[in-house]
Amino acid sequence: MCLLALGWLRHPHWRLVMAGNRDEFHARPTAALASWQDEPSIIGGRDLRSGGSWAGIGPAGRMAVVTNVRDPLAAQAGPSRGALVADFLRGRDPAAVHMDRLAGIAAAYAPFNLLLADSDSLEYLGNHPAERQALGPGVHGMSNGALDAAWPKTRRLMAALSRWLDHEGVRALSHSETDPTPDLAPLWNALADEHRPADSDLPDTGIGLERERWLSPAFIRGDDYGTRASTVLLIGQDGHGQMHERRFGAQGVFLGESRVDF
Repeated sequence: MCLLALGWLRHPHWRLVMAGNRDEFHARPTAALASWQDEPSIIGGRDLRSGGSWAGIGPAGRMAVVTNVRDPLAAQAGPSRGALVADFLRGRDPAAVHMDRLAGIAAAYAPFNLLLADSDSLEYLGNHPAERQALGPGVHGMSNGALDAAWPKTRRLMAALSRWLDHEGVRALSHSETDPTPDLAPLWNALADEHRPADSDLPDTGIGLERERWLSPAFIRGDDYGTRASTVLLIGQDGHGQMHERRFGAQGVFLGESRVDF
């Protein structure tokens, strides 16, 4: 992922709601959202070059999502960051235990932010700079900077998710039975947002103002690089839920949509 907002314990039915965009080179081979053929207990898109993923679901609603941290001066060598997602989803250790163990070797990887969740906790680990947190209820955001960094596109997506959680929470409480098909249009619209903020509001990540402008919207269009997938994930209190994906090609051309219930 390169941008996401995540609501943790902020809805009467969904213990976790995530909306995010994966930005990547269009030529990088990728499998669409599905249960993995060789590991059917894992659900997610898949990077066919390294075998890992940017976001996925495992048994009992275990969730993992990773973003890169943008720093052109940082070393980019090391193990695949997509394996950070796959390794947790394959395992059985609680999120906190897995994250504590991973913290000891995190410096070996290129810069990343990682979120892991199970039925009990939402855990964060970053290695550039090194930071480890157990996150409380609320709405959190990540892009290619620090957790909850006040980047304009991160703030906008967090605000959109907060509004959705408030609206859908009221709607869920007003029904005698929870509606299993919430209206996701506001989240898709937020992920498709191409708003470019003022230059004075942009972060300075060392790539120059022109590229900062290009990468500043939630949805990025380009011939070689851009938003490849938008994902919405909902996990209920019982561990069941839905994962949705919309896929895009060069210049944002729509390529298809998938949904997996678990």
